[in-house]
Amino acid sequence: MTEVPHTAMVLAAGLGRRMLPITQVKPKPLVEISGRPLIDWVIEPLIKVGVKRIVVNVHYFASQLKDYFVQRSDVEIIISDESEELLDTGGALTLARRYLGDIPIFVANTDAFWFPSDELPLLELARFYDYNAMDVALLLADRFRTLGYRGDGDFSINERNEIISKKNTGPNPYVYSGYRIEHPRIYDNESVRKFSVLEKWHSFIDKGRMFGMPLDRFWLHVGDPVALEDSTIWLSCYGR
Repeated sequence: MTEVPHTAMVLAAGLGRRMLPITQVKPKPLVEISGRPLIDWVIEPLIKVGVKRIVVNVHYFASQLKDYFVQRSDVEIIISDESEELLDTGGALTLARRYLGDIPIFVANTDAFWFPSDELPLLELARFYDYNAMDVALLLADRFRTLGYRGDGDFSINERNEIISKKNTGPNPYVYSGYRIEHPRIYDNESVRKFSVLEKWHSFIDKGRMFGMPLDRFWLHVGDPVALEDSTIWLSCYGR
């Protein structure tokens, strides 16, 4: 068990191509679902669990995201500006390393959330995470309890909750929920460059240092206009 992280990195710099044509005029994190921007659904559980500082990377429609965060007074926001070059998920955390401190942090994507959208899964993830034994702990959604996800799953886990590589394993029961805990030290020896965090994850899996905790919630992945419409309808029926 680790102390609940007080810092989070939120990845908000993507181009949102799958959400076109909506993202022709705004970044994907500001696309609204049930009257609230997607990024609200993502960061509010972080604030509820006790996060005091959120580092956000920006690139596409960066000024709109900066304007949005200026309006928030409930959490400290630090902008990691990738306006000149989009660095992908690994490069984003490497660039932001100086803001992340030296204790474990939450990392969150901006196109998925669970419902009810409470903080309990994040509290449970913090209890689960052991920074001495784990490089990364993912929160994993059951792919059969999702809306908007149409893949074959990302991972399996063994009896110790270690992530098992999906190579040549066929369909997998779990999909990455978009939330994880990791220690920023894993980026200490990286130079700032464009790269996917998957480069690191493959190594962590091979070393038995990447773990997953199942999410006990219904999970909504809002990746494209169809999923946006479906999620809006679902929330109007069940999100009261």
